[in-house]
Amino acid sequence: MSQHGLSEHSHGSFVPLQIRSERPKSTSVSDFAAIDSRQDLWRYLDAGQLKGLDQDVLAEYEAQVSFSSIPGVETYWLESSNEIVGSVGTPEDRVAAAAYTNASKTLVVRVTGELSEPFRIQINGDSLAPSALHVFIEAKPHSKSTVVLNYQGQGVLGENVEISVSDEASLNLVTVQNWSADSVHVSAHFAKLGRNANLKHTVAAFGGSLLRVTPITTFAAPGSEVEMNGVYFANSNQHIEMRPFVDHASPNCKSRVTYKGALSGEKAHTVWIGDVLIRVAAEGTDTYELNRNLLLTDGARADSVPNLEIETGEIVGAGHASASGRFDDEQLFYLQARGIDELSARQLVVMGFLLELLQKTDLPDIVESLSEVLQAKLGQK
Repeated sequence: MSQHGLSEHSHGSFVPLQIRSERPKSTSVSDFAAIDSRQDLWRYLDAGQLKGLDQDVLAEYEAQVSFSSIPGVETYWLESSNEIVGSVGTPEDRVAAAAYTNASKTLVVRVTGELSEPFRIQINGDSLAPSALHVFIEAKPHSKSTVVLNYQGQGVLGENVEISVSDEASLNLVTVQNWSADSVHVSAHFAKLGRNANLKHTVAAFGGSLLRVTPITTFAAPGSEVEMNGVYFANSNQHIEMRPFVDHASPNCKSRVTYKGALSGEKAHTVWIGDVLIRVAAEGTDTYELNRNLLLTDGARADSVPNLEIETGEIVGAGHASASGRFDDEQLFYLQARGIDELSARQLVVMGFLLELLQKTDLPDIVESLSEVLQAKLGQK
């Protein structure tokens, strides 16, 4: 048994239809077939759960976005026909293509220096109309920053987020999804790292009927590092799906992917698909991906599939691990033997399991607010 009572196990039954790099890419919705659960990309959900995000026409989300002005950050809305839009990544599925096509304007966030405080973008939804949003975040050379995307309220949002981390730049990007229970959020993140760049990318997913995030990081130049972390908690009838992908396309780069989740209640469902591709040119690669899930009740389901493709043997190291399981009875007994009741003991175990990654954001206010969210979810079924 591993930490927190999770037993290691294999997921050899899953075989991708094609290698990750061969996945079709297009900004046109018509280039993607209607969504069907028989398709590998959508095998864990059906089109009805998307609440219209796979349609040809979506509303725009610009009016729901707010942010403050701080030194070292340029912000403005740009026509999405501008050449920088799409320069980091291209949609790989129908929902991302629909969001790309329907967002006529793009929010540009350009970090030009070393920020003394986090730059925060607030998305407050107030409608269940299927909508589109496009965000472009650029960290200029030698800049150092923390950017927070915080999603709240009621929404059905299809989104593309492009993240350009230039040479010698350092970006800590944190996204928090704490929508209302009837909301849907499907977001594709495309990150491209320059020479000796550093990206810390964190996803915290808690509120909404369906949350699906696909963070893609591509090493475009040597010497860069990415740390991709994710924390999620699914309650009854909630579906949370995380699909991180690291494309080692340049030599001497390092990636660490760590996602942790907890599930409680009937038909609580989480999906984690972790892909790492080490191309022929990526000699000196150092990579590892890990997913752990804690099932708190019967009726909850966690699917976890790590995939590793290696095209060169000249690497430092490459590995992955996946584990799902229930509470460690010995750990609960230890806490109860010290006067802690069973419910409190279970809460302590779950909080410790998940907060470890949230603390890596270096944002005490985020950790505190999400601790309260976790405590509330632990009281639900």
